[in-house]
Amino acid sequence: MSKRRIEEITSKLAEPVVKKHLFELVDVEYVKEGPNWYLRIYIDKPGGITIDDCKIVSEEVSDLLDKEDPIPQRYFLEVSSPGLERPLKKDSDFEKFKGELVEVRLFKAINGKKIYIGELIGLIDNKIVITLDSGETIEFEKEKVSLVRRSIIF
Repeated sequence: MSKRRIEEITSKLAEPVVKKHLFELVDVEYVKEGPNWYLRIYIDKPGGITIDDCKIVSEEVSDLLDKEDPIPQRYFLEVSSPGLERPLKKDSDFEKFKGELVEVRLFKAINGKKIYIGELIGLIDNKIVITLDSGETIEFEKEKVSLVRRSIIF
C-alpha cells in the first residue's frame, strides 16, 4: 500500500476522533526514517495542544488502526502539535492565517530565490499571495510551492 493511501486511511479514521474532542486535524504523514516507519498525526486547538490531548487521540486512533489494520509493516504512532511554525496545507489554513507572517518555499527559484517571507494575503485563484516587507505583492502558483508555513520571529 502506498504512503499516500495510508495517510488518507489514517485521516479518515482520525478525523471523527479529533472532532469529537473539538480539535483540528492538521496533517497526517507516514514516513520512513532510517529503518523505522512513523505514522504522525498533528492536531491543534485554540490555545494549543497538551500532552493529555495527544494521549487521548493516540489511544483512540491506535485502537481504530489495530481494528482496521491498514498498515502492513511495523510503525510508531506519534500524535503531536504541529508547532508554532505549522505548515499550511488545507485551503482553510490560508484563510485562518491571513495577515500572519509566512515562509513560502518553492521547488524552483523565481528571481534567483527559493524562499520568500511575507504577510499572507490568502489563497486566490489557487495562487498563494503574500506581501513582502518592501510592500510588493507576489503570487505563487500552488503546484510550484513545496511548503508554506507560519514564520515566527522571536
